[in-house]
Amino acid sequence: MSDPTPTNPPAPEEQPLGAPVVAIHLGDAVRLRQPLSYLKTADPMPMLRPPDLVDPGEVGRVVEIRPLELRAIRFRRGTFLINLSDLEPASPAG
Repeated sequence: MSDPTPTNPPAPEEQPLGAPVVAIHLGDAVRLRQPLSYLKTADPMPMLRPPDLVDPGEVGRVVEIRPLELRAIRFRRGTFLINLSDLEPASPAG
């Protein structure tokens, strides 16, 4: 006899799709997972900037949520658009 209880599929954030999906919300402290090859400014007319504007381990704040899994992150030297897969939550003590 089969179990009559329906099984629910895992939530989208629980499904493995390569890079782990983390819940990053407005105002969260984040840092880069790895150095990027360039940074894209979050200005109305975005520009590409060199990656050395964000120091390794530097903590930034999410100031805007954009479509296509982009987040606008404010770092010490500017606000940049960064893909969600390139971000990780910063530790509360960090």
